Order: sequence, then structure tokens, then C-alpha cells
Amino acid sequence: MSRRRVRPVVSLARHEATNEVTVGGASPVEDTDGTSRETVGSVLRACRLLEQFGADRPVITLAELTAASGLNKPTVHRLMTSFVEAGWVHRDGAGAYRIRMPVFAVGAAALAEFDLRTEARPALEDLAARFGDTAFLMVPADAGAVCIDRVEGGKPLVVAGIGIGTVLPYHAAAAPVVMAAFDPAVRQRVLAGDLEAFTEATHVDRAELAAHLDEVRATGIAFSRDDYLGGVSAVAAAVLGRDGALEATISLGGRSEDFTGAEGDQRAAAVAEAARLLSTTVGTRPA
Repeated sequence: MSRRRVRPVVSLARHEATNEVTVGGASPVEDTDGTSRETVGSVLRACRLLEQFGADRPVITLAELTAASGLNKPTVHRLMTSFVEAGWVHRDGAGAYRIRMPVFAVGAAALAEFDLRTEARPALEDLAARFGDTAFLMVPADAGAVCIDRVEGGKPLVVAGIGIGTVLPYHAAAAPVVMAAFDPAVRQRVLAGDLEAFTEATHVDRAELAAHLDEVRATGIAFSRDDYLGGVSAVAAAVLGRDGALEATISLGGRSEDFTGAEGDQRAAAVAEAARLLSTTVGTRPA
């Protein structure tokens, strides 16, 4: 029997080659180390189910898991039965599921060594490698938005004016503007302060800036175009912690021509997803 061909795809999140498996009656294809790719797929689907549990939803029914995960009902039932047998999940008399202490033990081990820069680094590397721009991690401070990490991409333009430790004003550049949009105290302070013009594109009118902050808050994304450094544009999204409080921002900065049209939309979607995933991790830390 001839082996079915699999199409290689690249996993950007881990920078390593994986394979896409075509199923439908065929036997699982094994990698060179003997690992079944179908088994790997099952693990990923199982992880997707565990991700549905949280402090706001500690108990979930089979129907709710099926709807939330996008998996079919037999698959969800089979995977959850495995978790029950392993002692990771409890199934009550009504058929609803609740995670058990072994899952908390794994989470506690991760939280014990939690570091924002360490957690965000893979996302920054992924964004920089995917688009060739410079990826930034910034946090709010009294003086402004502080860059605490950055990863350069392969594009000729390097945003040399913004390095680790650089403090940016809250009314210019994408990441600081996101902070002003999502943190009421920062917003109030920036709208009451002086709005210095760094370029002709900098927001210096309070009414216009307030409207812009409202739009950023509504969309969850901030684009900046030549408003802090000429020829440099950026897109940023908020990293939110417990109760939706602002923790940080993830952003991409590069040549302005790369941040328009479809290319700009692709960058915005990738940055938003990276921020969402990091928010999920940050939000699980104990208060």
C-alpha cells in the first residue's frame, strides 16, 4: 500500500516544520521518529478543549464544549473521556465537566516562573520573522510607554530610534496610543497635558485625539503613520490582564508603505492575535 503524501506547512509560532495530515480512512502517517501525526493532532484538539475552562466558566457541558471548540461531538466526548480516565477532569452526574487538581498543578508550575518578557518573546520573534519588521513589547509607566523588549526583522529599515528602555509619549506611535485608549487614568492625563508635535502627523488637537482614542478602544487596534518618526508606521494591540486591566502592548513597526492595504490588515490581524494569546496567559496569574 502506497503511503499517502502529506503537504509540509510551516508553524510560525514555533519556527519549525510540521505536516498537514489528510485523514478519512487512511492509517495515521508516522514521522521519522515513529510519532503518529494523528496522535499529535489529537493532543492539539485536547488542548483546545482545556482552553475553554476558566475562572468565568469552571463547569462546561458537552454541548457547550462542542460549540466553543468547533470540534464534532463524538471527538469532544472521546477526548474528554480520556481526561476523565486520566484524572484531569471530573464528569458530574448531569454530564458536565470540571477540571481537577492535576491541571492546576501544571498551571501553578508555569505561574511560579512567570515573566512577561519571557512569555512574550516567542510572539515577538514570530511577528518579526513573518513580516520582517521590528516587534516591540511595551508597558505603561508614569513617564510614558516604556519599551522592555524588541526583536528586529529582516527588512532594511530598522527602527533604531526606539530601543529597550526608550520612553514614548502617550499621544504618538501606535503602542502608547493603545495604552491611552485602554487605561482611563492614562487617557485623562494625556488629554490634559501638552501634546507635542513630533511630525506633521502627530495628534496635537485634543478633540481629535479623544476621538481617535475612542476608535482605538472600539476596534482594539491602533495604527500610526509617520506620527512619531518620519517614514515609520506601526500597528499595536493591548495585552489585558485580570478584569481587562491594561498590562502591556505588542506592536510592529516598519516602513510606512508596508502598513497600508492588505499588508497592513495582515499585520493588524497578526498583532491582535498575538496580544490576545498573551492576554490569556497574563490573565491567569493570581491577583
